[in-house]
Amino acid sequence: MRILIASDLHCDIAAARRLVDKSAEAEMVVIAGDFANQHEGLKELIGAIRDIRCPTVLVPGNNEREDALREACEGWLGATVLHTERTNVAGFPVYGIGCGIPPIKRDWSFDMTEDEAREKLEALHDNELTGGLLVTHSPPKGLCDEVAGEHHGSEAVLEAVRKAKPDVVVCGHIHQSWGAEATEGPTRVYNAGPEGRIVEVGPDIGGGGADGA
Repeated sequence: MRILIASDLHCDIAAARRLVDKSAEAEMVVIAGDFANQHEGLKELIGAIRDIRCPTVLVPGNNEREDALREACEGWLGATVLHTERTNVAGFPVYGIGCGIPPIKRDWSFDMTEDEAREKLEALHDNELTGGLLVTHSPPKGLCDEVAGEHHGSEAVLEAVRKAKPDVVVCGHIHQSWGAEATEGPTRVYNAGPEGRIVEVGPDIGGGGADGA
């Protein structure tokens, strides 16, 4: 399956419109949070991407809350907003967890502690997610999360990846690592970034790569 992945649009309407155009080449779209800027501009950004016609999975970033994202997506029949829950989209098991993990310590930020995330992510491996997608705003610790030589990802997400072994993790949040990709065992991790790229997801994804940018 050809999946268009993106993250961190941050009210960039032009980037949103480019994603709509690129989605014509995809069978699914996954956007890993931060549509708004500190809770502003969310409805306008979602309005610019809701012309995407294929199934679309969205998780909230730390710049918008879950309830606000769900409200903004009302009436968009192809959209699935996931936060600490699991579903199937286009035949693939998908688990989503948004917000900033660990907290970035800003009053406006929608965050979760590592312990809170660890508890929510138990459902990921309790349900034996295999051959599926994990969509998380925050990267796993040590993977696609580097800023000036330091790692700013989530330990809880990394633990869940190691236990559940999803085929693919799509994340964002760490702007300095946009476009980065890495592997953890059989799992391929992508820090998507706002420009979007097509990845192939299928039986051989553990040894596969990206197609296009």
